[in-house]
Amino acid sequence: MMSRLIAVLIFGVALHAHAQTTVPEIPFQSVADFLKLPEGMNFGEVPGVAVNSKGHVFVFTRSNTTQGPAYGPSASQLFEFDARGNFVREIGKGLYGFAFAHTVRIDKDDNIWAVDKGSDMIIKLSPAGRVLMVFGRRMESTSPNTKPHEHPVPPKPATDGLFREPTDVAWDSDGNIYITDGYVNSRVAKYDKNGEWLKSWGEYGSGPGQLRVPHSIAIDQNNQIYVGDRSNARVQVYDTEGNLLRTIKVEVPPASGTKGVYGNTPTGARLAQLIGAPNALCIPPGRSNVLFLGETIFPGRIFKLTLDGKVLGVIGRSGRQLGQFSGAHQLACPSENEIYAAETANWRVQKLLLK
Repeated sequence: MMSRLIAVLIFGVALHAHAQTTVPEIPFQSVADFLKLPEGMNFGEVPGVAVNSKGHVFVFTRSNTTQGPAYGPSASQLFEFDARGNFVREIGKGLYGFAFAHTVRIDKDDNIWAVDKGSDMIIKLSPAGRVLMVFGRRMESTSPNTKPHEHPVPPKPATDGLFREPTDVAWDSDGNIYITDGYVNSRVAKYDKNGEWLKSWGEYGSGPGQLRVPHSIAIDQNNQIYVGDRSNARVQVYDTEGNLLRTIKVEVPPASGTKGVYGNTPTGARLAQLIGAPNALCIPPGRSNVLFLGETIFPGRIFKLTLDGKVLGVIGRSGRQLGQFSGAHQLACPSENEIYAAETANWRVQKLLLK
């Protein structure tokens, strides 16, 4: 098994540092053609994937571009596949809150949560596919001010209960709901289990506790909240009240010869911004003590870490072939040895079996 030199720094609130010297490559198999769409159908960009308690796989894809405008063609479809990868159904066909798919999650009761960046909405659906709750509100097409969100720095003040390009959702052991919000607001919103607004925390910036594109969220068995602070290339860990506990940074150089999926391979300062930048986070269910982190498009790898940030191994690299990644936009990890990776640029979901 090959290994590579790394420098991994884990910064806590007191700037406590921990370093490693080597990271092994984890051998794995990517199952070819696992998900079977009906004849004539294709995925578009695939930003979201989740797995329920029965092993059914849910894919939130940017397809279906013939329906009405959400600043451009509407592009969200939610598909369900059984544990063998056979197509089961489409959920929420033509739903008002489906505009530009971002992530999908399944809670402990097998409810389905769709996070839509285009409609600024998070939609909770029953296992049968019926809408149970909605969070946020889509801009009205009749309003003269309806247009794509602007991205001023710093952003305009956020509004409680509304979102600007939300990204992900997770739950603590009491059922409280945490939503990362997102590309504009750079905060985490908290609701109770009944959907009542409680609070939010975070602001735009690169200091401790500040956020720049909180892109993914995961919660461990001790109710510690891991937020993928993508543009700051770090994971920030909070308690349930938003107090910063520690920060994790993964600084593992890409293997020699790794090429980018888009254009020229990044180098220098741009490469430093991309290494370890968390597109996706996933903690396996139960009493697991590991965290999977998917990088952005380049270097495009998946890392396996302990919950305190020690890198245990690296999976794959950037590319278009089976077993390579265009940056895992979302990960589903029903166990420590099984991962589903949703890819936007490669328009697919890969099922990975770790050896």
